[in-house]
Amino acid sequence: MTGFSRAKEDRPTPPEVYNWRVYAASLVISMGVLAYGYDSAFIGTTITQKSFKRDFGLAKMSKKEQNDVSSNLTSIYSAGGFFGALFMFFSLELLGRRMTVIISDAIFIFGAILCTVPTHQLGLIYAGRLLTGLGVGGIAAVSPIYIAEIAPPAIRGRLTGFFESFYQTGAVIGFWINYGIVHNIDTNKTIAWRIPMAVQLIPAALLALMIPILKESPVWLLKQGRDDDAYAVYSYIRNLPAGHPYIMEDVAFVKTQIAKERAMVTGTQTPSFTEFIKGAAKESMMKGMRNRFLLVFIMFMWQGWSGAAAINYYSPTIFTSIGLTDVTLWTGIYGVIKAVGSIIFFTWFIDAFGRKWPWIISSLCCAFCQYYLAAYIAIGNPKPGVPQSSSTIAGGKAATAFIMIFGATWSFGANGLPWIISAEIFPSSLRSISGPWAGMSVWLWTFVVTKALPSMYTSMGYGVYVFFATCLVGASIYAYFFIHETKGLRMDQMDHLFGFEREEVALAGDVKMGDGESEHEKEVKVDVRKEVA
Repeated sequence: MTGFSRAKEDRPTPPEVYNWRVYAASLVISMGVLAYGYDSAFIGTTITQKSFKRDFGLAKMSKKEQNDVSSNLTSIYSAGGFFGALFMFFSLELLGRRMTVIISDAIFIFGAILCTVPTHQLGLIYAGRLLTGLGVGGIAAVSPIYIAEIAPPAIRGRLTGFFESFYQTGAVIGFWINYGIVHNIDTNKTIAWRIPMAVQLIPAALLALMIPILKESPVWLLKQGRDDDAYAVYSYIRNLPAGHPYIMEDVAFVKTQIAKERAMVTGTQTPSFTEFIKGAAKESMMKGMRNRFLLVFIMFMWQGWSGAAAINYYSPTIFTSIGLTDVTLWTGIYGVIKAVGSIIFFTWFIDAFGRKWPWIISSLCCAFCQYYLAAYIAIGNPKPGVPQSSSTIAGGKAATAFIMIFGATWSFGANGLPWIISAEIFPSSLRSISGPWAGMSVWLWTFVVTKALPSMYTSMGYGVYVFFATCLVGASIYAYFFIHETKGLRMDQMDHLFGFEREEVALAGDVKMGDGESEHEKEVKVDVRKEVA
């Protein structure tokens, strides 16, 4: 990869470090995220198929009962994701990152099978949705932190960004599979709902087949005192001999940080699991840690209240109002734009542009798009099937363009950045907690926004877009003051950035240098030899 797409190296790095193995491992574990994105997208259309309603008795239900089933199938999946992230803490800490992936994938596969094989048993669909939720909850908790722990600092954003790229790709696949089924298969046939249910097995099965490529996280191995195994993994993923100075520095950085953290929070460098839990609880309440947990929670709050769900909800009405006959097609194009935007940014630009300013720029652009949509809906009042004036049609075409711009700019902002930031800012002693915490946060806010949105539309009308646009402005202000730039920093350097060692570092008051880094961040990057010594 060319230098422009990388952050500045934390220290002189041998070219062998940027090799196919670290990319392959990141791509493999992201395969589970492909299932996450697919599962979030396909179910809404699938359960409205005539054959699904017939086979599972929905056709004989009242409209309210059908809506209840639809809501339950969505909420039980969200609940599964929340608790899947929560329960994986124990696996992450005791069994490791690799085993957590295996367990999560096995749960998901079992759930996907239960969703695919029923004939008339709606209870099996409920059970399958719960288990697939548990599976993707675990995968979402482990994938970003695993990638962050194996990635060279200069390309950590790109590799962790595979999470969002695969999520959006999975969502697009889910949409287009249903699109193809609706346009090419008789929806009265059982196969119309069974195919999309079965497709979710494909990424999960590919992940299972490629598990041998995944090595255990060397950071977790060092936490377990398995130094020889950690050297072997570092040697493999860095493509360097185990005794190479670069690898020895990597190990020294991590071991020094682990020992320092353990001594600080437990009083011993070899705590038991119970002592670790108590120490982690104590550590998480320290200001440097408490602020990080709060940062993760608020980042996902801003993500949830961005209005992306509202755009999805109302865009078909706008497409119809300007005479677009195949509304589903244009909805799919909107999804493709989001996916392509995510892939381009997180593959080539995340480590060059960083985390902070892309978030700010994205939020402001998306806010402008939603302010326009609010004005258009308030003035033009577009309605499906109702003839529109030429000016309203012109405004609708502009609204369609702004919807597409929203998708493009949203793709590189709060859509994926919270996952990357949350994966890289915590010390090794809390990463088994921080991954589940991020997963629980996103599932919680997804549930809250999904439940609130219908009532908001009923009571607020176009004001919904004013509200979400204002939230986006608030998100950009929050990012400016509270999201620190982490590109190019090693994982162990995050403690210095956040003032973990009870040293309150007023980053907001740091003098900014010509290249956009604060004086403090520059000092962080020259502490390598001091820590190893």
